[in-house]
Amino acid sequence: MDLGLERAGMTCKWQVEIDPFCQKVLAKHWPHVKRYGDIRTVGELEPVDLIAGGFPCQDLSVAGLRRGIEHGTRSGLWIEFARILRVVRARFVLIENVSGLLANQPMRRVLGDLSALGLDAEWESVPAASVGAPHLRDRVWIFAHPRQEFGHNARRDNHPRGRYNVFPEREWRDSTERSKDWQLVEMVPGIHPIVSTDWWLRQSRVDRSINGLPRELVDARNGALGNAVVPDVAEWIGRRILEADRHMESA
Repeated sequence: MDLGLERAGMTCKWQVEIDPFCQKVLAKHWPHVKRYGDIRTVGELEPVDLIAGGFPCQDLSVAGLRRGIEHGTRSGLWIEFARILRVVRARFVLIENVSGLLANQPMRRVLGDLSALGLDAEWESVPAASVGAPHLRDRVWIFAHPRQEFGHNARRDNHPRGRYNVFPEREWRDSTERSKDWQLVEMVPGIHPIVSTDWWLRQSRVDRSINGLPRELVDARNGALGNAVVPDVAEWIGRRILEADRHMESA
C-alpha cells in the first residue's frame, strides 16, 4: 500500500509491521522511515494527514474460522488500529481488508469506531483485476474523512455532494462492478467473468519450489505476497483522495 500511495504523491512518515521478513522488505524500500513492531506497544506517533493500513484478515476470511473482530485473536487487532487512530487523530483514514469484512458484525464494529472518532466513511470492493492483474484478489477499501457538519468542516455543509466520493458512485444493488466499472482501469483483456469461479481458472501460479533457498524464506515470501495489495490499486485510490480533497477545499 505504501508504494502505491507514494506513487500517488504521498510521503510515508512511519510504518507499523511486526513480521520480521516484511520489516526487511520495508527497510529495503524505505530505509529512512521510522518503523515500529508490535502495534500493541506503539505509543506516541508523529502526526500525519492520513493513516493507511490493513489489519489481520485471518478471522474474517472465508479461508478461516471467521471468529470476527470481537472474538478473533488476529483480526481483533483492529482494536489496536482504532487506538492508534484515536492517538494520532489524522484527517483521513484508509483501511484495507478481505471482502469478509463486509459481514454484518465486523463491518458494524469498524464503522462504529470510525463514527466515534467523528469520521464519515465510504467503502468499495476493488479487485486487483480492475488494474490489470491476472488474479481477482477482491479487497474492501474503506476511506474515512471528517464528518461534514462539525468543526472546521461546517462551511462545507451545503456542498452538493456532502462527502468526498473517493469511490465511484453506483446504482443501488448494481451487480456489475467487476465487468462494467468504467471509472476503473480496463480489466484483463479477454476475461469477462460471469461467476466468481471463472477467475480461478486464470489464476497465476506461485510454486513453493525451494530451488536452493531455505524453505523458511520461500514460505515467508509467499506469506508476504498473500498479505500484500497490488500497488496500482492503492495508487488509484490515493490519487482520488488527493483530487477529492482539492475539490472539497476549493468548494
